[in-house]
Amino acid sequence: MIRKPLHIILAAILGIALLSGCQTTYYAVWEKLGKEKRHLLQDNVEAASKEQAKASESFKDVLTRMKEMYGFEGGDLEKVYDRLRSDYEDSEARANDVHKRVATVEQIAADLFREWKSEINEMKNQKLKAQSTRSLGEAKKQYARLHDAMVRAESRMDPVLAQLKDNVLYLKHNLNAQAVGALKKEAGSIQIEIDRLIKDMQASIAEADHFLKTFK
Repeated sequence: MIRKPLHIILAAILGIALLSGCQTTYYAVWEKLGKEKRHLLQDNVEAASKEQAKASESFKDVLTRMKEMYGFEGGDLEKVYDRLRSDYEDSEARANDVHKRVATVEQIAADLFREWKSEINEMKNQKLKAQSTRSLGEAKKQYARLHDAMVRAESRMDPVLAQLKDNVLYLKHNLNAQAVGALKKEAGSIQIEIDRLIKDMQASIAEADHFLKTFK
């Protein structure tokens, strides 16, 4: 049995706590471990970028599998279907991981900026207060660019998955060469959507890299 490292298990448990509404516990535990909201935001942006990269590869695999299927000229179509279904399920799982990670990023960012603004209001030195206000404004702008890119890429996943699911189910119901021929007519549309998805994923990953380099 393969055991996951303790820090991965802890992060997963705390992630559940955050998304289930236990933000106070989530942040309190991490603060004891030396991580403030700013650090948590950076960590989760990096993790979201990695999840998007994995999802991109999964969608590429599905597209490759479909192209292989369209060239089917005899053999065991059941095996072709099983491989396509497996690749689709992998893509679906990866997409769910992206959704969860983006939701975590959004929650932490909102909490960070709320705390930041509240603490600025407590400051008495007007010069320092003005500087902190400018820093907050710049941080929000940086995050807004990142968030727009992440959400744009994220929003393309579900429509693509819906198209892929239709193809997988159709093939399941019609395991014959005629079914493959019918699906081949849908190939162009699916490839266009997957290409757009991957392009937006790459843009989001690039924006995440920029954010991590500039958000200090």
